[in-house]
Amino acid sequence: MSDLLGRLRSRGWRMTAQRRAVAEVLDGEHVHLTADEVLARAAVRLPEISRATVYNTLGELVALGEVNEVATTGRAMRYDPNAHRPHQHLACTGCGILRDVHPAGDPLAALPEGERFGYRVREAEITYWGLCPDCART
Repeated sequence: MSDLLGRLRSRGWRMTAQRRAVAEVLDGEHVHLTADEVLARAAVRLPEISRATVYNTLGELVALGEVNEVATTGRAMRYDPNAHRPHQHLACTGCGILRDVHPAGDPLAALPEGERFGYRVREAEITYWGLCPDCART
């Protein structure tokens, strides 16, 4: 579980009804929603929520470091509330679904010193690509 709501409460983030709806939609495990998906799900909880409010709230959550933006080739930006636990992503090339994965070992160790070209590498962002079970069946 991402514990997004708990993290926001502990920061003293002002929890309006609109912000709460967005945070509740994002809270969970393996959540990687587009802004439009966040809007659709938040509107079920709070029908009067606006697109601008959703986009502004997502931007604020990213700026706070509580939600990560995840870009995948040729697809809309996705929002990941699992911002405080290091992980990588498993992406389906068919439907685009993303899953959080936690491979063993240090991903930075996989990059040999000679391939760093003098960079001081701080982090690695790795996406594993393949077909999910549903897409593999079709």
